[in-house]
Amino acid sequence: MYRKFGKRTWDIILSGLAIVLLSPLFGVLCLWIKLDSRGPVMFRQRRIGVHRTTFDILKFRTMRIDAPHDVPTHLLSDPERWITRAGRILRKTSLDELPQLFQIFTGKMSLVGPRPALWNETDLVREREKVGANDVLPGLTGLAQVSGRDELPRAEKVRYDGIYAQNLSFKLDISCLYRTVAVVFTHKGFSEGKQRGDNV
Repeated sequence: MYRKFGKRTWDIILSGLAIVLLSPLFGVLCLWIKLDSRGPVMFRQRRIGVHRTTFDILKFRTMRIDAPHDVPTHLLSDPERWITRAGRILRKTSLDELPQLFQIFTGKMSLVGPRPALWNETDLVREREKVGANDVLPGLTGLAQVSGRDELPRAEKVRYDGIYAQNLSFKLDISCLYRTVAVVFTHKGFSEGKQRGDNV
């Protein structure tokens, strides 16, 4: 019941509430990004969604506009070269992910689920297919993110994504959300340029 109806209901309620409450913060961050570096406030990037469909993920821009577009951060030879001053803080605090609340509200993502892979990460998508991780909506946070984040090798992330997909429940979602708060505030597992999985 929760998998089919309850999860989507909670996504709508919680993301809608967060959008309203955080709207002043959105305004401040938009102004900060615009004043800090040349380019748009938002960044779009093609990602893999549920059942291997594609969608454009939204993030606050954290890199220069001439940065490589579809290359994961950990594959860049010198990621710090491309990250803006505002971007360093946004990425470390995960504030760059906040625009995805709108995509949760519209049903392209969920609050909790596997982080969406880049459209060209075919090996990762294939590995996730084996454990059922492609059959759930991608999330703003997930079991892999609260179990090690950037410090986990890809195989471990896939394993956690599979565990989540196979054991999806209200209790597991609440646990992931609660643990996410602790991870974000302590920056536990964050390591720029390692396995973060996205480039902006």
